[in-house]
Amino acid sequence: MPPFPADALKARALALGFNLIGITPAIPSPRLDAYLRWVEGGLHGEMGYLARPDRVARRRDLNLILPHTQSLIVVGVDYHAFNLPAEILNDPARGRIAAYAWGGDYHDLLAPRLETLAVWLKREVGAGAHKVYVDTGAILERSHAQQSGMGFVGKNTLLIHPRRGSYFFLGVIITDVIIDHYDTPHRESLCGHCTRCQVGCPTEAFPQPYVLDARRCISYLTIEYKGWIDPALRPLMGNWIMGCDVCQEVCPFNRFALPTAESAFYPLNLDRAAPPLLTLLQLDEASFRALFAGSPVMRLKRERLIRNACIAAGNWGNPAAIPALRDLLVDANPLIRGHAGWALNQIMDSEARPLLERAYDAESDPQAQQEFERLLHGGSATF
Repeated sequence: MPPFPADALKARALALGFNLIGITPAIPSPRLDAYLRWVEGGLHGEMGYLARPDRVARRRDLNLILPHTQSLIVVGVDYHAFNLPAEILNDPARGRIAAYAWGGDYHDLLAPRLETLAVWLKREVGAGAHKVYVDTGAILERSHAQQSGMGFVGKNTLLIHPRRGSYFFLGVIITDVIIDHYDTPHRESLCGHCTRCQVGCPTEAFPQPYVLDARRCISYLTIEYKGWIDPALRPLMGNWIMGCDVCQEVCPFNRFALPTAESAFYPLNLDRAAPPLLTLLQLDEASFRALFAGSPVMRLKRERLIRNACIAAGNWGNPAAIPALRDLLVDANPLIRGHAGWALNQIMDSEARPLLERAYDAESDPQAQQEFERLLHGGSATF
């Protein structure tokens, strides 16, 4: 079949509501070796799926994803809604949620729209096969987006568009259709001497420019990591309860960020962007599901959200949180019980000891026991 016109494809993508589109040949990412070094260094933490041999093989050869693949169509959709009011932004009594998760789940919007574009292309060509991914495939989306001219990968490892910043989602179509024109790769970086993301990161998660140590990243810790958060990192997490936007907030290019046209990405109210910690600490399973139905926060499940809220409450340090935290010492989940104990210790100091002793005596989970023992006798926990 003859190559399909790129202009027609881009016009259709824009008509469907995508804000950015780039097209690049379906070849391995030029950053693949750097990615493999990152994995070999263990900087991916416990995200084992990133190092699975079958997924590495797919990144090396995209034909393992789709035989005879020819083109990658990369699209972007803005999600920046607005800047939080200062009284909300600076209120430690609230838990902060990264801006991408304020509204509805982006997978629910992007994936069907990508499929619509792919089916349209197949119908126009009269043949063709495709795969659609919204951060679920074994491909390096940001690198392929850079190769398709959509922006550059910054020192914070995010894709940055020079005139839009970095507040946008990426989606990818892999297709065996040949396109008549491929976009010129964007230059490698426009960061220059700027180090705001590295300096601004609360947990020092960037050991060097363009390298993220996920094990120290607040987004990883609050979302991907399912276990006991390192006690040394907890005080550095502030009141972030899902994700973190610091390395985007300090980036100079995000002064150009445009408000999204997608109403689904706006929060229903300010409490969905920064919910009160006292509300979160009292959520049971039913109220958690009712409050965050359709939101990316559902991905955390109640267990991790309350764990994160306990840490935020401990960093808040207000005695108003003591009753809710005390109730969580007998929660059904040991991860919550242990982190609630840590928060009480942060707020009450030595006065928390009787509560922690009773919790320790009643505890049956080995890891939670270890946490309470550390709190009572000092030292570091190793889980």
